[in-house]
Amino acid sequence: MAVYILSNRKIIRHKGEKADSFSNDEYSIPNFRIAKCDFDNYKDPTAAKKKKDYTNRNILNYKLFSEPEKQGYQNVLDVLLNEKGIKKSALTANNLGGTQRMFYELYKNMSSTKDRSDVLIFIHGYAYDFDDELKAIIDLKKIFIDNAASPIEHILFVSWPASSSIIPLTYFDDKASSINSGASLMRLFYFYTQFLKDIFSNRDLSPCNQRIHIIAHSMGNRVLQSMLYSLKRENILRVIDQVLLLNADVTYKIFEESEDSFNKLPMLANRISIYLNRKDTILGISQFTKNILTPRLGKNGPSNINQFKDIVSIIDCTFIENDILDSFKFEIGNHWGYLSSSQAQNDIFQNLYGVDRNLITDRIKNNENIFTIIS
Repeated sequence: MAVYILSNRKIIRHKGEKADSFSNDEYSIPNFRIAKCDFDNYKDPTAAKKKKDYTNRNILNYKLFSEPEKQGYQNVLDVLLNEKGIKKSALTANNLGGTQRMFYELYKNMSSTKDRSDVLIFIHGYAYDFDDELKAIIDLKKIFIDNAASPIEHILFVSWPASSSIIPLTYFDDKASSINSGASLMRLFYFYTQFLKDIFSNRDLSPCNQRIHIIAHSMGNRVLQSMLYSLKRENILRVIDQVLLLNADVTYKIFEESEDSFNKLPMLANRISIYLNRKDTILGISQFTKNILTPRLGKNGPSNINQFKDIVSIIDCTFIENDILDSFKFEIGNHWGYLSSSQAQNDIFQNLYGVDRNLITDRIKNNENIFTIIS
């Protein structure tokens, strides 16, 4: 099990600390850094912990990877071949930095004898500072890694500097940050495809045959949109299994050719699932205060996906029950079903396992590619 953070937040050194940290500032930088979370020594915070002290590494310890001394993945290849006794090298895993170290560790873990050791790339929505992100990582681990019903064993959490305020006008700032962060995600995709080419061009190494999935929630879909804008079609490889778009705060026309973004998803992934809630209050506010009356994908569904209906499914979560978290925020917002509803989680787990969409339980089929989750 491993949980990583990919972030284009500023790097700072807090007073009195000896290690670099990610900043809470609402400011994005051009490059991203990789960090690994330390769950081996994680302890749930006690009720006695002062809220003002419940920040940064007091929430969850993490370590930033060093930057690689040499670009590319030849060093990773040398380490792997040395470990197999095929080629002698003085390099070890400790000589690897950044994505080199992360891809190396994931490849080693995913090549184990386990039946499923999948990776989840998770892109959060709006109103998250870095402390909020650390708390979200803890929740995601409990939902996706600790749960035997889930095939996920590793998480790559995409940290981007969304506004920490829920005031509607801050949404405009989040749009700008999401564009910058989409560029970071694009660079990760290109690094990953380069890793695949560099490593598996050697016949002594074989793919791990595990799966990588993407979940984007709310405005996290705008980060994904920004990445897809920049991806050139001729460079896209189908390296993602499932893409789940949860309560997506993007236009309902996002799959149309004129948008030139989500229409690339079928080239990237085996299956795309749009989870919507027609009672989503948050997306209703977004539509009428920040998006010039443009219907939201996660509330209204897509305008036209006929050409993608074999790959893209629509899952209506309007009637799910908030039986896990039922506070005012979840009951009124109807925007966080993946956190608040066991019905939504059960559907998501089956999706990640690759169950045929017509065989996923507790759904009714409305037509060829539209389903409703029922009790």
